[in-house]
Amino acid sequence: MAKDATKQKKGKGGVVEGAEPARPSRVRTRYDTEVRPKVTERFGIENRMAMPKLEKIVINVNMGRHLDGTKIPPTVKQQVLDTLKTISGQRPVVLKAKKSVSNFKVREGYETAAMVTLRRDRMWHFLDRLINLATPRIKDFRGLSRTAFDRQGNYSMGLNEQGVFPEINMAEVQFTHGMNINFSFSNSDPEKSLFVLEQLGMPFQKVGEKN
Repeated sequence: MAKDATKQKKGKGGVVEGAEPARPSRVRTRYDTEVRPKVTERFGIENRMAMPKLEKIVINVNMGRHLDGTKIPPTVKQQVLDTLKTISGQRPVVLKAKKSVSNFKVREGYETAAMVTLRRDRMWHFLDRLINLATPRIKDFRGLSRTAFDRQGNYSMGLNEQGVFPEINMAEVQFTHGMNINFSFSNSDPEKSLFVLEQLGMPFQKVGEKN
């Protein structure tokens, strides 16, 4: 098959839309070569299939506060979609409200959020950038919460502005918005997930410290 038949388009920041990253992430390599042995040593898990595993990362931006009547202004919607596409290298989807909430002027069926779900190499590359590029740019950063895990070991964190990602040029955006980032694990619990993320380099608060 000719190479032209599979030509991909480069998006903002040099991200290739619709294509998996060409090289394995260094964070994925660290998980395979360094973290797995440490998990075995710490928790006594030798079976690879029973190891705590990061399955996916979901990035979500709530657009409900920008509702104008029954719709989100096109400029707002487009900026959020562009942001998610730029930082993830993947096309996001728009979510609609499943039920009405009168206090927030939300009705069932309204577009209220945008999200993108990352798996495999794209997930690991995003995690690498989040750890090494984005979190050091957070203002007055004192570490991520060590307690934002559910019983299955899934972790949630929030960012107040998209500008912590160096791919985003804040001089070109119309407004600042935050996002929620959720890490979904299998074969895990809070202790195991915390251990894995710490070994991968996630900058958690030091024990005993508070924001």
